[in-house]
Amino acid sequence: MHNNYYILRLLTSLLAEKLAGLSLLTCFSQLKDELILGFADEHRQFYIRANLNPEACYLSFPEEVSRARQNSIELFRPVLGAQVVDVRQYLNERCFSVHFNNGSALLFKMHGQRSNLILFEPDEAGNLIPEELFHNKQEKDRLLRLETLDRPIDQSREAFFANGLQATFPTFDRQMAALIAEAGESRETQWEAVQELLDYLQAPEFYVAAEGSRASFSVFPSENDTYRGTDLIEALNEYHYTFSRIYYFEHEKAEAIRQLEKQKHKTERFIRQAEDKLIELELENRYEEIANILMANLHEIPQRASSVQLFDFYRNTYTEIKLKETLNAQKNAEVYYRKSKNHKIEIEKQREAIAAKQKELQKINRRIEEIGKQQRLKDLRRYLKTEGLAGKTAEVPELPFRRMEIDGFEVWIGKNARSNDLLTQKYAYKEDLWLHARDVSGSHVVIKYKAGKPFPPQVIEKAAQLAAWHSKRRHETLCPVIYTPKKYVRKPKGMPEGAVVVDREQVIMVEPAAEV
Repeated sequence: MHNNYYILRLLTSLLAEKLAGLSLLTCFSQLKDELILGFADEHRQFYIRANLNPEACYLSFPEEVSRARQNSIELFRPVLGAQVVDVRQYLNERCFSVHFNNGSALLFKMHGQRSNLILFEPDEAGNLIPEELFHNKQEKDRLLRLETLDRPIDQSREAFFANGLQATFPTFDRQMAALIAEAGESRETQWEAVQELLDYLQAPEFYVAAEGSRASFSVFPSENDTYRGTDLIEALNEYHYTFSRIYYFEHEKAEAIRQLEKQKHKTERFIRQAEDKLIELELENRYEEIANILMANLHEIPQRASSVQLFDFYRNTYTEIKLKETLNAQKNAEVYYRKSKNHKIEIEKQREAIAAKQKELQKINRRIEEIGKQQRLKDLRRYLKTEGLAGKTAEVPELPFRRMEIDGFEVWIGKNARSNDLLTQKYAYKEDLWLHARDVSGSHVVIKYKAGKPFPPQVIEKAAQLAAWHSKRRHETLCPVIYTPKKYVRKPKGMPEGAVVVDREQVIMVEPAAEV
């Protein structure tokens, strides 16, 4: 219910007050499916945490945020530094947008598994079009237009009596619809219940509950409520804490048990196979008996024989024994004694391996039992760390281009044709400055835009020297390098990797340099 239209309508009103006059100073992601937006002016600050996990999409509002030095990425750079001028809720839609003084807008599309944050930028005609998506895989969001998001619905008494609850108030969720149904079957009593509910939703109470392995947010009370209040932002923060505690606890607990069950299965399979092998080894252990038979019949074994039939006094029958032709009878017996010794060592090692694995299996079973008893995330993580079971953080994949800094400006350099394409088409923004050695193949170079700061001439010159070096002109005394805002660089369909068309450019002559 936290993303219900009526909840978002209340939230939008609050955000309009909280964000008025603030500028967006930071916008980054350091966890998958989570985006942090930081707004501030000289006197106050306000943070929005957008959790766009398909399993539970919601917003929360931390008082402060710590940004990791590594593994975080800046997003929506074109609006960094821009001031908020409006926050707008769309009619009968689970969407609202934050508008900035540079003409851009940031749309919060709170559609459950299809939730997204979308940056809209004005085109040459002044129309707002999607420029950047938080979830790039949701390609259909690039077709959205803000002016078409309002969804007018006739919600008059006449429309309700003619079309029913679902068609007239599709914005009611299941709990709300169930409440209306409880009022009775007649349209008259249901209409009265609808009006009472709409009045209540103007200023409802909010409830957060922990129900087994999930958290819930509602405007109706339940037996499992852990929070009750009228402050929507406080309630959403409480939902975040409750959801995170349950979600991460259950997931980490289940993952730890899954890994241990996997180890248990492998260990049990090893023990079964090792026990079968031990039985085979014990049945085959006749080397000492054969050696004794040879020693008891040395005088009957001919020279250079490859095999011999001798009486087996262990089994009271004759048996055929294989021999090495190059060895005499006594030496052949010594070979079998050595085999017997090695065979016994192998059997003992097999027994030791089985015993070690059985001990390991007991340890795994104990760990599974202990993890199953854990009730709090903090205790679970402490136990996993103590036992050496804490999972390793996944490594962030390396970006497909070189990165460096020049006088406080970040500079990206393509590594090859494919890298150039990714750099220019995917990672560069239209405000970034794009450079390339003129009329020769080479690396695309991008100076990242910093909100409110023009590109200093010395930064452009140094970046141009790098572009010259990473081209076929690197050995020339002077090299012409073109530079232009990235918005004037395009790639028509069908062009080869790394190739682009530049619609507007300036030229600077520089000496190629590998370092600046």
